[in-house]
Amino acid sequence: MKVFMYTLSTCPWCRKTKKFFSERNIPLDYVDYDLAAENEQDKIMEEMKRSGGTMAFPFVRIDDEIIVGYNPEKYSELIEQKRGRQK
Repeated sequence: MKVFMYTLSTCPWCRKTKKFFSERNIPLDYVDYDLAAENEQDKIMEEMKRSGGTMAFPFVRIDDEIIVGYNPEKYSELIEQKRGRQK
């Protein structure tokens, strides 16, 4: 299972999302959109548009599933599904 996020460094919901995964010992990679170079921000926006059209943060990808916004119930549901497939 691979978790990747686009976040904002100042966003409290983004921090809560990072904490959600770290408390469960689930490795994640992320990019703080607001700290990225302008050309990187353009690439991020294009990817977000292609992946679901919603450009809001946090933008979480668990394997091939996208969840936009802080949604711990959905994160948990997807994690359990992914873990169930790995067994």
